[in-house]
Amino acid sequence: MSVDYTGEREALAAGCTQVCGVDEAGAGPLMGPVYAAAVILPADCVIEGLDDSKKLTEKKREALFDVICEKAVAYSVASVDAREIDEIDILNARMKAMQLAIDGLPVKADFALIDGNRDHGTKYAVTTPHRTVIGGDGKSVSIAAASILAKVSRDRYVTGVLDKKYPQYQFAKHKGYGTKLHYAMLDAYGPCEVHRLTFLKKWREKQ
Repeated sequence: MSVDYTGEREALAAGCTQVCGVDEAGAGPLMGPVYAAAVILPADCVIEGLDDSKKLTEKKREALFDVICEKAVAYSVASVDAREIDEIDILNARMKAMQLAIDGLPVKADFALIDGNRDHGTKYAVTTPHRTVIGGDGKSVSIAAASILAKVSRDRYVTGVLDKKYPQYQFAKHKGYGTKLHYAMLDAYGPCEVHRLTFLKKWREKQ
């Protein structure tokens, strides 16, 4: 397993009592919300097969989702919708979603390990004491767990809700990313209310 408990252990040794890992999913798609998750795992928790969600198959992520929820001390998932992404931009939306996820933990986290190298936008920031970890979803066990909860939660919403509501776009096939199929559906039907209009500028220029 490439992920381990080192970052969490260091924070606990420095005096923190509840350390959460935080990651987001869905920053890149042309539609739908951006999701974030925060997870507190028990000390030296080992979950077989746990890794960065992007390295796992959908089937493996789905199986790990339930294991993570079962083993976690606490977990929380939050999202920011497409309209707000257009209003505040995707970086601010990511930061807002991550802090919402931390705030939603039923056990208060006093320190967060944040995936990536960004902890603030122009309007929103991660305000919980924290450390950013570049490539954290492939290093920290709790960030990897958060990456899976965020990714699976978003995929379930896109396929279970948005795909059924707007079947013409075939969201379940591309999850909202800018694939050939998605752009073909945009050409045929134009954007709907869950598209991020600020992400469609290049597409609009070609119309």
